Amino acid sequence: MTLPRIGVFDSGVGGLTVLKAIAEQLPAHYLYFGDTARLPYGTKSAETVARYAIGATRFLEKQNIDLLVIACNTATALALPQIKAAAHVPVVGVVEPGAAMAAEVSKKRAAIVIATEATVSSHAYRDALQRHGLQSLEKACPLFVPLVEEGWIEHPVTEQVARIYLDEAAAQSPEGADVLVLACTHYPLIAPLLRRIVPESMQIVDSAESTARVVKQIVDENLMCHPERSEFAQDSTCHPEHSEDDPHLMCHPERSESAAGGERSRRTPIVAGSSAQAHRTFRYYVTDSTDKFKRLATRFLGRRVDNVEHVDLEEGIRD
Repeated sequence: MTLPRIGVFDSGVGGLTVLKAIAEQLPAHYLYFGDTARLPYGTKSAETVARYAIGATRFLEKQNIDLLVIACNTATALALPQIKAAAHVPVVGVVEPGAAMAAEVSKKRAAIVIATEATVSSHAYRDALQRHGLQSLEKACPLFVPLVEEGWIEHPVTEQVARIYLDEAAAQSPEGADVLVLACTHYPLIAPLLRRIVPESMQIVDSAESTARVVKQIVDENLMCHPERSEFAQDSTCHPEHSEDDPHLMCHPERSESAAGGERSRRTPIVAGSSAQAHRTFRYYVTDSTDKFKRLATRFLGRRVDNVEHVDLEEGIRD
């Protein structure tokens, strides 16, 4: 068995919650790209977001990734089709996995979605939940991101703000809403606080955990279908029906070589009998201050972060 190389892209640090959730389930080489110089994406046009995201995709493909995770709700909501069209590897976004998980756990077929202004304005979650037969109320919670990045995870101010947001959402939500969807990658850090506020009967769906489950499924299916292969994503035709049923499971049966000039993907064999838990490596690329990223990443991941490299995106994707 060999380790896949998984690229994770976000406009900043929030996608680290997705990275953490995936790494807890799957041994792999992880390459995280945070476009910290150009955040927030929520103020940009869909065309600009697509251009930025495609640039990051090309950069990560040059690092020989086998799979790409768009760990940014805004980029997923505004530009996922364009990213998929430009990519040469399978692509997973964060919206559909979260909606699918909400559909699994909801008994009343109604949900509350809390997110940033940009994600709410896109109605990506509303549309995805509707495809799964759920009604929803989308609530923008713009103060949560700065509170989380300030480190006020359990601060009384954060709890007071959360109570105001959730009371307003509950008053407007479909009757019997029994699922709260955390549709921003910063929000898992305040999930324990939110759990104390919402009714016990309400399920909380974390899109980071949901996305991690989908990524693990893709990797496991490729390994089961082609256990002898050293090219993880070279042939994904064993489950072609997924590309139709779930737009986030995108196969590339035509792919015969990596995005980096035909070079084979560099993955590390797992020695039989060795501990899979030990087989995870992490590398981080950012477009702004590495020191600031390290400080915030330590908060998001709960451990010290090294191997952070500053990248000029335009220079990094130049042939």
